[in-house]
Amino acid sequence: MSDRHWDIVIVGGGSAACALAHRLSADPGRRVLVLEAGRTDAWWDVLIHMPAALPFPLGSRFYDWGYRSEPEPHMAGRRIYHARGKILGGSSSINGMIFQRGNPLDFDGWAERPGLAHWSYAHCLPYFKRMESCADGDDVFRGRDGPLVLERGRAEGLLFNGFFAAAEQAGYELTDDVNGYRQEGFGRFDRNIRRGLRWSAARAYLHPVRNRPNLDVLCRAFATRILFEGRRAVGLEYVWRGRSERVLADEVICCGGAINSPQLLQVSGVGPASLLDELGIEVVHDLPGVGANLQDHLEVYVQHACTKPVSMAPSLRWRWRPWIGLQWLAGTGPGMTNHFEAGGFVRSNASVDYPNLMFHFLPLAIRYDGTRPTRGHGYQVHVGPMRSDARGTVRIRSADPRVPPRLRFHYLSTEQDRREWIEAIECARHILGQRAFRELDQGELSPGPGVETEKEILEWVAQEGETALHPSCTCRMGTDALAVVDPVSLRVHGLDGLRVVDASAMPSITNGNIYAPVMMIAEKAADAILGLDPLPPEYAETHRHRASPNAQSRLRSP
Repeated sequence: MSDRHWDIVIVGGGSAACALAHRLSADPGRRVLVLEAGRTDAWWDVLIHMPAALPFPLGSRFYDWGYRSEPEPHMAGRRIYHARGKILGGSSSINGMIFQRGNPLDFDGWAERPGLAHWSYAHCLPYFKRMESCADGDDVFRGRDGPLVLERGRAEGLLFNGFFAAAEQAGYELTDDVNGYRQEGFGRFDRNIRRGLRWSAARAYLHPVRNRPNLDVLCRAFATRILFEGRRAVGLEYVWRGRSERVLADEVICCGGAINSPQLLQVSGVGPASLLDELGIEVVHDLPGVGANLQDHLEVYVQHACTKPVSMAPSLRWRWRPWIGLQWLAGTGPGMTNHFEAGGFVRSNASVDYPNLMFHFLPLAIRYDGTRPTRGHGYQVHVGPMRSDARGTVRIRSADPRVPPRLRFHYLSTEQDRREWIEAIECARHILGQRAFRELDQGELSPGPGVETEKEILEWVAQEGETALHPSCTCRMGTDALAVVDPVSLRVHGLDGLRVVDASAMPSITNGNIYAPVMMIAEKAADAILGLDPLPPEYAETHRHRASPNAQSRLRSP
């Protein structure tokens, strides 16, 4: 493939890349190449296709890049583990399969920034609808025939029923659709699952069009450098089967995500000149915002022991796993679900204008990666602030692209962040302490009764907090001096033939899991790249709470 010329080379085979490959190759006059550093998502690979098997790829060198942050000064010096998909479909092939668009006010907040008026919720809604196939919800908000199939969690049984009842007893409302009219409240979650199979971006977008003659996908191709002629990107160098190769292209689109895209730009000479000079990299374009503005969600688990044998704990036992696998092959049983079937969004205090805390409820007491399960039966909520003002960086430590970059997230570094964490734990305990759980609750396991004061809570979060795996915003769109990509075209400022389309282009993180907004960005970018008129905005009324600007008291009810 050396020196072969393509119209478009997409760097990365993850979520955004799959959507772009699908849309861009629909034009038979454009030759599109996708380069993925990981392996293909083979049909026989049970560990990525069975929803309940989601803990197994995390931490595995076969599926996961396994990044670690630098020691986080406000997290007891811990190096926080960050899973990133090392397989076709990217992180959509190993994530928790939770589909959350975010709050409409997230996107209206984007639109308030200079140059981003067309990123309002009204402008994004038609793209959310175009990409999804959802059997539930209102036609005003939900798409019916898109590539991305969604299933609503069943959320049935004593524990889920108790959780919903407890949320109402705590003063919160239930919502029919957190991705529809009302995000605020508690309800069943949408998931990227189709008939018991993980429905990744690769399965939804890429595999149905793999036979197009103008589309090629090359796995195990590790991108090492973007090629430039002056200020124009003209191709890419990569390593495949131990050999250095290169391809030439009219356009290069970086879709590596919030860690890999800024890393590739920096090793290619695009980024802060002081950093590049320090590492002996020739500066193609001094762009200080590359790798800045790193944002993420941190979460903890508030766990309780259960008095009755009604949790999913038996499914963790090794002796049951062959039977669960056989049931799954037959289209039934606990292997069909990711277990993240319900949760909610709330405001942590009366001065917050829209939800800033997210909850997932799990009928198990276990960590996200499947480690440290509680003995016996239990249940838990995952909780964390969604709109932290902490900002971090992605900075290469070497000119060698094989060396992982330095990641610094600065969790718990701001007054707002620490305050919202106190409120998050208080809110979780308030819900789980309601009478609906009285006959099921055998006591709080984590953080436990020994963690009560604000100081103790923050120390516990520092010791136990984990990333929710939502790194974003490191090549953010905008028009100011620290913006990296143009908000209309997603072209890199000051360069030709180069775009960034992935989570790194987000100007600020959204309220919820970021997979859905990343796919929306890719859908919207595809139209811009193809030169098509954007879909017309759809002005749908949504639930909006009017905050009290002078209120400071913590909420006990909405």
